[in-house]
Amino acid sequence: MTTSVKNNFLPPNLVSNLQEVLISRKGDEQEQSDKSDESTEPSSAAAAPPNAEGVNLENECSKPVVLVTNGDGIESPGLTYLVEALVREGLYSVHVCAPKSDKSLSGHSVTLRETIAVSSAEISGATAYEVAGTPVDCVSLALSGALFSWSKPILVISGINRGSNCGHHMFYSGVVAGAREALICDIPSMAISLNWKKDESRESDLKDAVSVCLPLITAAIRDIEKGNFPKGFFLNVEIPTSPLTNKGFKLTKQSMWRSRPSWQAVSANRHPSAGHFMSNQQSLGIQLAQLSRDASAAGAARRLITQRKTVEIESIGVAGKTDSKRPVNKYFRLEFLDKEQEEMDEDLDYRALENGFVAVTPLSLHPYLEPDTQAAAKEWISSALNMEQ
Repeated sequence: MTTSVKNNFLPPNLVSNLQEVLISRKGDEQEQSDKSDESTEPSSAAAAPPNAEGVNLENECSKPVVLVTNGDGIESPGLTYLVEALVREGLYSVHVCAPKSDKSLSGHSVTLRETIAVSSAEISGATAYEVAGTPVDCVSLALSGALFSWSKPILVISGINRGSNCGHHMFYSGVVAGAREALICDIPSMAISLNWKKDESRESDLKDAVSVCLPLITAAIRDIEKGNFPKGFFLNVEIPTSPLTNKGFKLTKQSMWRSRPSWQAVSANRHPSAGHFMSNQQSLGIQLAQLSRDASAAGAARRLITQRKTVEIESIGVAGKTDSKRPVNKYFRLEFLDKEQEEMDEDLDYRALENGFVAVTPLSLHPYLEPDTQAAAKEWISSALNMEQ
């Protein structure tokens, strides 16, 4: 191959010099390349390490991919303990795509027409990213092929969430929505939650919850690889408050259980972000004081109208109204309060959970699970757990 320089009106001597320089450099590069080939040619004694490293990479690529997400956020200990356990198994290539912050009550919401920031995260033994979005955003992005080199993991696990998601709570739950999004994309999935109780549960309970659900995860992956895992549903796994004293796994049905929503008015200073929450009594007291001020203002206005007919009635301070040119800012806080449940069927999710069982509820994209799907789920769960025992 010859090297030439086009004469773009350069002096002939300069062109000749450039040609010589380029030819000499080409010769040097070829000589260095030959030496490099000789030096990198493995001897019989040095051949083992590169080959061994190649085998390790090949084994890693051959492992089934498990995707983990959650609703509590990537720094949640429930997710950390689960990922660590999966990595220790040494059987899976574990990838994590989870919300950057707590999105446990985000439901099946997605972020549309906004840019989502994604950053790498450090979780030993796993490839992890934190996403400034919802659990559904995380699963959808991970399965799109835009973030990871693969687009179809063998299983998507959403959890472990801190707090149960029985009954109607499934519709509010971000962790359940993550598993549901995987099912929409035709990927087997499960959502896992611990029945966390304030002032009773400890962080170590989340680690115990991992040990409880790991056999179910192992059985699911084994049967997915064999083609024996039934389709058309995902599993919602609810672990009792004391995981290690559970009474075993129990196939359950979704109940109508729902906490009662309670909206409380809250106060804030000039900076709403620094606002503090009030008790019911404080809220009621402020409301009564406001009514008293409004009543006084209305009475004074009536007296003024009697004396001066030109006063406009719109200027009177009426309860709940203010100057139309000024925005009204109010602040409220939602809390869910438990209420008595009348459903007594022992096969319902929350009943089994209260009785100390690990409740396993198959859920589909239809409002009600079809009989064939219910039967297939029951058969698989029974056979899978029997094989693990």
